[in-house]
Amino acid sequence: MESLLAEIIKQNVNEEAWIWLEQRAAQLEQNGNAGTLNTTFAAIPRKTGKKIIDISKEQEQAIGRQREGFIICDWTIDRLTRVWLLLKLNSSDKNNYIRVIENLFLAAEMNELIALYSALPLLAYPEAWKFRCTEGIRSNIGSVLEAIMYENPYPAEQLDEPAWNQLILKAFFTDKYVERIIGLDKRANRQLANILIDYVHERRSAHRRINPQLWRLTGKFIDDKNFSEISNLFYNGDEIEKKAALLACADSDYANATELLNQSPELKHAIEEKSLTWEKLAEEIRYASLIK
Repeated sequence: MESLLAEIIKQNVNEEAWIWLEQRAAQLEQNGNAGTLNTTFAAIPRKTGKKIIDISKEQEQAIGRQREGFIICDWTIDRLTRVWLLLKLNSSDKNNYIRVIENLFLAAEMNELIALYSALPLLAYPEAWKFRCTEGIRSNIGSVLEAIMYENPYPAEQLDEPAWNQLILKAFFTDKYVERIIGLDKRANRQLANILIDYVHERRSAHRRINPQLWRLTGKFIDDKNFSEISNLFYNGDEIEKKAALLACADSDYANATELLNQSPELKHAIEEKSLTWEKLAEEIRYASLIK
């Protein structure tokens, strides 16, 4: 991963900036010095600029093979360079390594935080960053939340259930693109389904819009207590909401959910043939929001 990122950085900065980065990175590898990391970390945007990186499809695929779900194609060059620099930090001394990075978190401004949270799936000692990730979920800075949520494998792999559920609820509450969260289906759980159903009741009471993708996380847990919500969505919702209800039913083995799914043979067939999926519904939702 380190060499892949270096290759992408080198093609996105001038020769002078690359020489400077190589020199600073070599110092970090040798001594893991906090002062070197702090000054370099802060100075990077002045050396690299802040443009969106150019990256080839082959490079994207190579990164995906190294770290499944990890995508950097919409990153800025300073963000990428900061993440790469963290990979050059000498990690042989665990306590020093953790202390140095923790101090970066404590002193970071917004763009530095974005890079730090983006780096979580690549850092050594992954268990050491659970608290930091959980703290980040409480942030009110949208771009920081997106760094934690979007194409970042760390939360799904490392967070305990309460922290994971908090992340998902925060994503819906702040209108994030939840389909970009890695592990969304794998980490679905009954407690989260119950929390989201309660959230639905609150939104309806306030006459607020409900993201239809919320039902993606309830399908496996449809039962006597919550089926009325799915049924109501099917009979009274718009076309997108109706599709969401049936996709949720397709994930369920609850008899009434199966019966509801059978009431729409055309959409049932589309689900079976994979021409209607949660990912494709997410695209419809995005398009619908753009034309309003």
